[in-house]
Amino acid sequence: MADKKPGIDQTLIRDLANILNETDLTEIEVEQEDLRIRVSRAGTPQYVSAPVPAMTAPIQTAAAAAQAAAPESARTSKNAVTAPMVGTAYLSSAPGSRPFVEAGATVKEGQTILIIEAMKTMNQIPAPRSGRVVEILVEDGAPVEYGEALIIIE
Repeated sequence: MADKKPGIDQTLIRDLANILNETDLTEIEVEQEDLRIRVSRAGTPQYVSAPVPAMTAPIQTAAAAAQAAAPESARTSKNAVTAPMVGTAYLSSAPGSRPFVEAGATVKEGQTILIIEAMKTMNQIPAPRSGRVVEILVEDGAPVEYGEALIIIE
């Protein structure tokens, strides 16, 4: 570790590690200007010694997800609003309150459509264009990855 870069924010790395623990993600990556930080969880012996059937389930799930995403990729790539950061998505301003948008609703460009909490900060995500909300692809309180499709607006 003698090549440690000066100016790395140790607090940021700890915050990212805390996000991993809070959301059960295995990896998180943040890029700002010329700085790129990736924090990942190392496998523990309990995961290495897991029975074979448990190891095949994620592979089947990943394959099924890839098959399901393939026909939708053309539709979602053009009309999907994607996550600009890693965090937790919230569909309303507070638990129990009405969601910002619902499927079938008409939105205007700049209107808040959801919130992503990242590093204890609530980030309002605006609609990039006016249109009709066709589908909401994320559940309230679900962790989201950078670039993940969240809402489809046509």
